[in-house]
This record gives sequence, C-alpha cells and structure tokens, in this order.
Amino acid sequence: MHTSNNRVRRCLWILPVFIVVSIGIAGCKQPDALATAAPSGIPAVEVGVINIRLDAVSLEQVYTGRLEASRVAQVRAQATGIVQERLFQEGSDVHAGQTLFRIDPAPYDVALAAAQGQWARAQAQWTQAVAQRDRFRPLLKEGAVSEETVANAEAAVALADAERAVAQAAVNQAALQRSYANVTAPIRGRIGRALATEGALVGQSDPTPLAVIQQIDPLFVNFNQPAREALRLAQNQQTGVATRRQVIEVQIITEDGQAYPIPGRLLFTEASVSEQTGEVILRAELPNPDKRLLPGLFVRVRMAQSVIPQAVWLPQQAVTRTAEGDRVTVVGLDGMVAPRSVTVGGQRSNQWLVVAGLSEGEQVMVDGFQKLFGNGPVKAVPWTPAGSAH
Repeated sequence: MHTSNNRVRRCLWILPVFIVVSIGIAGCKQPDALATAAPSGIPAVEVGVINIRLDAVSLEQVYTGRLEASRVAQVRAQATGIVQERLFQEGSDVHAGQTLFRIDPAPYDVALAAAQGQWARAQAQWTQAVAQRDRFRPLLKEGAVSEETVANAEAAVALADAERAVAQAAVNQAALQRSYANVTAPIRGRIGRALATEGALVGQSDPTPLAVIQQIDPLFVNFNQPAREALRLAQNQQTGVATRRQVIEVQIITEDGQAYPIPGRLLFTEASVSEQTGEVILRAELPNPDKRLLPGLFVRVRMAQSVIPQAVWLPQQAVTRTAEGDRVTVVGLDGMVAPRSVTVGGQRSNQWLVVAGLSEGEQVMVDGFQKLFGNGPVKAVPWTPAGSAH
C-alpha cells in the first residue's frame, strides 16, 4: 500500500513537469508557425511615366480664317460687238496677255482705215505747206515776196503739222479700239466659266463681264484676332520672343482636320480695330503650288504668339486641374509617388503645356493611377499612348 502511494505521488509530480516542458516546447515552435501563416510581400505595381525633357515651345493660338485669291481680275469687253470665238478652256490656267475672246473686228478695221486715210491727207498737206514755205524764203531775200507772205507760209506749216498730230492721234485711237476686239488676260491665274457665249452682243452700254481670273498661287488667308492678342503679339515681336525667326509662320488646318504641309507667313495686321467686334484683321500669304486649296474655303489658322523657353507638353490624363490649382504625380528615384503643383500655359488637341513646376529628367506619371494602393513604391515604365505601335 505504501509502495502504491509513492508511485502515484511520483506520477503526479512528473505530470506538471511534462506539461510545462510541452508548453515550453510549443512556445519555442510558435514563431515558425506564425511565419508560415503570414502572407508574402506584394510586388510593386507598374505605372506608365514620361521622362521630362524641357525645350523651347511656341505658344500658339488658333483662329478661323478664309482663303482668298491673291489677285482677282474681271475680264470685260471694252469693245462693242459680237463675240466670234472663245479661245480658252473653262477652269484652266491662263497666262497674262493670252487671248481669251475674239470680238468681230470689222467695224474697227474700217475705223482704223479711215483714220489712217485722214493721217495720210494731213501728211500730204503738211508736205505741201513745207514746200511752199521753203520756196518763199529765198524770194523774201530778193524782195519778190513780202514778209507777210512768208509769215503766212510759216503759219500754214504749223497748222498742217497740228493737223498731222491730230490725225496720228486718231490712228492711235482706232488702233487701240481695234486691239480691244481681241480680249486678253490681264493677269496669270485660273479662269472660271465663260460669262458670254459666241454670238452674244457685248459692250453695248457698259463693259460686259466675260470671265473672272483668280491667281490662287499664292493664296491669302484673312482671319480676325482679338485686339488684346494683337497687342501681345506686337509686344512679343518687339521683345524678340514672338518667334525665333523674323518671319511669323502660320499653319493651316483644312475643314477635314488635315494640316496643310506648307506653312504660310504673316503679311500684315490691319491698322485699326473693328468697333463692332473689337478684333483686328490679319492677312497671311500661303503658297499653293499644286492648286489644291481654293478661294472661299474656311480654314483654321494656327499662329505662334510667343516662345516659352522651358516647357513641356503632357497628355491631359497626366494633369489634374482643380480650383485650387493644377498638379501632376511625380515618381521619384526610390519609386515613391508624390503630387507636384505645376503651371499650365496652353492646350493643343489632348495635351496641356506645362510651363513651370517640373525639372529636366523627372518622371511624371501618366497611366496606372487605378493601381495605386497605400503608400508603397511603384515600378516606373515608359508610357506608350494607346493605339501606338510597340
């Protein structure tokens, strides 16, 4: 009995020790078990960025303009008569001096012949008067004729000479009228449709319009600019920041949205401001060697107003515009993102012009904003616009 009790007490003593040791062993193994259950680290998300490259940027404005022929000439009949022939193809290019219409010249040939006959008669009378005067002069020295006779002979020569001049003027007038029977092009350019047909009587009272010639190479572009912008442009020209060239270029955008490949140049600004609109009329000259553009076409005119020495164009999605100001998201070298206040100075298409707030070489986030979570680092990759080739 005593032995049995000792065995029981020994077992009771060993049991707590076993429990303590088991708990200690379990405690020593707990960290490894927790580590196994913990989630692994999340990799940095990729975001699209643009590396900032600052450069001189022309600040442009876009206006609505209309094309106009640089020279327009209305071909009119200066001679009265029947149109006998049209000598050009409608819609073709003609050169200065080219004969376009022929009017019946018969009446003018008759008038020219009559004028030439009058001149021949006046010439004969002058010749006779000169001969008589030359015959009287020696006789005056011999006393065979009086001084009055010689004076009358001298006056007859002068009168005959005047008659000859009048006759010559009549010949010239008749010849000029005869030349009007051939209607010629006053300028080179593209001629439109004929406004008179063969057999039509023209020039009966007023000079009859026969055709219109327009010189479409080069073309003029007329557009309006608010007076405040015109003053700014003039100031920029004086300070040398309007453009890096002395000639201010303009870019034409046609109605289909295509940019015309050849730039134009600003010719002049009107000397006064419209009282109705508060705008100034400007004119630019645009080369049109292939005759692609036509007068009357509405276009958009893009013209540089000033040059920003250090600026960059950014996609619109990279810039957040609020009432408090504009800002972008900059990705640092450590992969951390941070907001940055910037100054926007212009817009074109789907881009903003940032003129202040960024430095050369910085990375501005353009894509991947929806991937950001918390304050963890990101992986910057070059941004590729949608639809562009990779």
